Amino acid sequence: MDVFSVIFVPGMNRKRALISDVFKMKKRRNGTEKFGAVDEGDGPADMKSTLATLMTLFPRKLFNDTLPPIVLKHQLYSIHNDKTLVDKEVNKLQESGELLMFQLGFDSEAFGLVFASDYKAKVLAGEEGKATRTTVEKFLEKVVSSCADLSFTKDKMLREFLFTDSEITQLVKSGVLTVRDAGSWWLSIPNSGKFTKYFIQGRKAVLGMVKKSKYNEVLRADLEERRTTSQVKFPMKYHVHDIVGAELVESIPTTSGILLRFADS
Repeated sequence: MDVFSVIFVPGMNRKRALISDVFKMKKRRNGTEKFGAVDEGDGPADMKSTLATLMTLFPRKLFNDTLPPIVLKHQLYSIHNDKTLVDKEVNKLQESGELLMFQLGFDSEAFGLVFASDYKAKVLAGEEGKATRTTVEKFLEKVVSSCADLSFTKDKMLREFLFTDSEITQLVKSGVLTVRDAGSWWLSIPNSGKFTKYFIQGRKAVLGMVKKSKYNEVLRADLEERRTTSQVKFPMKYHVHDIVGAELVESIPTTSGILLRFADS
């Protein structure tokens, strides 16, 4: 079963190495450099509204509505200038149990965000009629509803949450856990391998559009209005929020609007 964040698994190193450096987010710059984003208000309610807006860009039909809407945390940075504030408010939403965070396997700095209610609904829908449903329900109630951790050790699963080895195996089989390393697991989204594939494919294609433009730059508004190709299955705006927030392009204010310039590594 495809899952979101299978990393550190034997045989995966070569696959990770094949991902171009262009997919890896640039190290966060210090200072007060702005990238065309705006800060309008603050607090969990405002961040929750921003998340909800970004999630409307998630193509549910592409996955037959089997996945919860997924936003990458750095996409929020394309809207809010203050990254520290974003991180702080995202943490608050996690601690309140409203938001879940997932480590994405293609980049150690990429984190997926999903509303807990959406995650639980899609996971339970996928478990309908399966032998693992009871164990998964227990996991959602005892672990997901009360713990904001991205990963879990075997000791914690056995001693704190009181799962058996057999139940942990069922959770891995169902896709809500995926192996991190010997004796620990990442929280994961079942059947999300296709999301990762399409996301990476689309990012590469959209960055290619920027690089092929004159002087390796294009107006953001023009890029967002471009027709998607067969390689871009998500809405263009979803990918633009990605490449801007990940600082794969520089955002330069001009009299004609925000100019996106390919950022050399």
